[in-house]
Amino acid sequence: MAVGDHQPPPGQAGVALERLGRLALRDLSMEELLEAVADSAKAVMPGSPEVSIFVRASDRRVTITSTGPLATDLDEVQYSQEQGPCLSAAATQELTEIPDTRAETRWPDYVRRAAERGNLSSLSVPLRIDEETSGALNIYARQARAFDDDSRGVATAFGPYAAVAIGNMQDYQSARGMVGNLRAALESRAVIDQAKGILMERHRITADQAFQLLAHASMTTNTKVRDVADHLVHTGELRGPQSR
Repeated sequence: MAVGDHQPPPGQAGVALERLGRLALRDLSMEELLEAVADSAKAVMPGSPEVSIFVRASDRRVTITSTGPLATDLDEVQYSQEQGPCLSAAATQELTEIPDTRAETRWPDYVRRAAERGNLSSLSVPLRIDEETSGALNIYARQARAFDDDSRGVATAFGPYAAVAIGNMQDYQSARGMVGNLRAALESRAVIDQAKGILMERHRITADQAFQLLAHASMTTNTKVRDVADHLVHTGELRGPQSR
């Protein structure tokens, strides 16, 4: 199949990119935005492709979204073999293309399996998220030599939308984790203060002495101070030997 066959209608790629630019995070979740990026790339790229977006952080690799099993399977093959175009794009931050999997000499085991699955050419667009996180937008075409300069430019233009969405997703998850930790810390502090108040009233002792009682019970029962305090608040009983 020659380059240029089955190309998307002129202007369709520009329309798709413009539509992505108008999408608002208040209307879509980050996952939905990534799905929109993948679906849009599939719709406008040549070669009857399937598209995936993968992220690498430390030793973890994960396909965040894909438009079909072909893309998911080929990502997984690369993860298992520790080699392939999407991993290369993420590592080198360079656009990585396989013009024809049947003639490609890099990654011989991977390209053989890709060709067997019907993927005859591919394009992996690097995604730079932050210093520790990278990834790739992968376009797996069912035709050899599916991509020309125009389609490479279009594929590259989709990259920033995916990178920004992934970065926002990470920030959101990090913030949610921080909020959850803060909430847990505040709840722990509240129940410990309640328990201290009970002990201060019961034994006519200071706040510091009350906390020392909780800490002593924690050590003697091998239980977190928060759990000792929660037990006291709900049962009126202080676990373990009591000392003043």
